[in-house]
Amino acid sequence: MAQKDYYKILGIEKGASKDDIKKAFRKLAHKYHPDKGGDEAKFKEINEAYQILTDDKKRAEYDTYGETFSQGGTPSGWDFSNFSRGEGVEFDFGDLGDVFESFFGGQGGTRMKRGSDISVDIQISFAESVFGAERRIILTKNSTCTSCNGSGAETGSSLETCKICNGKGKIHESRRAFLGSFTSVRECSACLGKGQVPKDKCKVCNGHGILRKQEEIAIKVPGGIENGEMIRLSGKGEAVPQGVPGDLYIRVRVESHPVFRRDGPNLLMDLNIKLSDALLGTEYKIETLDGAIALKIPAGISYGEVLRLRDKGVQIKTGKRGDLLVKIIIKTPEKLSRRAQKLIEDLKKEGI
Repeated sequence: MAQKDYYKILGIEKGASKDDIKKAFRKLAHKYHPDKGGDEAKFKEINEAYQILTDDKKRAEYDTYGETFSQGGTPSGWDFSNFSRGEGVEFDFGDLGDVFESFFGGQGGTRMKRGSDISVDIQISFAESVFGAERRIILTKNSTCTSCNGSGAETGSSLETCKICNGKGKIHESRRAFLGSFTSVRECSACLGKGQVPKDKCKVCNGHGILRKQEEIAIKVPGGIENGEMIRLSGKGEAVPQGVPGDLYIRVRVESHPVFRRDGPNLLMDLNIKLSDALLGTEYKIETLDGAIALKIPAGISYGEVLRLRDKGVQIKTGKRGDLLVKIIIKTPEKLSRRAQKLIEDLKKEGI
């Protein structure tokens, strides 16, 4: 199977910065988002590339090993095609397993177990997407036991040698097959590979180190976030015994606004004004996300002309804000009184 080129998927160079990656993701996500009639499979592929390349550790592993780093695949260069059937030959795949673990990293050749990721959706208002917001959600998931801090041992309890694996942390199992005698190695389920077990188990989690419970999680939504964008909270996913928790992914849904539209860091709105106001100029009171302000309409303004209100747009990372762009829509009366019609005719004679 051909490897995915995450850089090519996002249309960026290998040395692209995180800001370049985010810009590319936003552009493509907007184009392919399923809610806008886009290709759902393509959107998932784009999001996968974004999650890998914005995580420094995952990106480094991907740059080193390619896509196989997260697939548990056989490293490039190992060739098992030349094995032939033999009699009385013993292959110890436990040793080979240690080689694989050393190849993929981890202290002491042991690869740390990792819990599953969790994905949830939250909905925020248009104004909250501009200024940022905070949300609290309650998840029922496997969490680290706070009583024993994940050790599985009662406070003050000593450790003793695991009787199942005799302190080795691994179980060796031999069996015969057509290639000869095979020895497989698996982690001891009693001590979870540690070789030791607590003499007295934690009474809260019964020695498991984790338990299923409800957990309240605070989510800080940054200002300027777009509809469909993901927030990753590291270590807030499912916990596993003697391992690291997975991550929590929050997909943000932004409600539409009856007045404002978004164009990158800027906000757009239409303003209907009377023909006489367009000709003579005036002042209109308009509602912005920051409150009501007075907008000066210059005399002789044209239909479709845009007035710019600086720093009234979307909050961006630098702490600055975009602008509010007000498009002028001149309303022409459907019916004219006789007096109004005469006045218009007089204007026409004046060449107006």
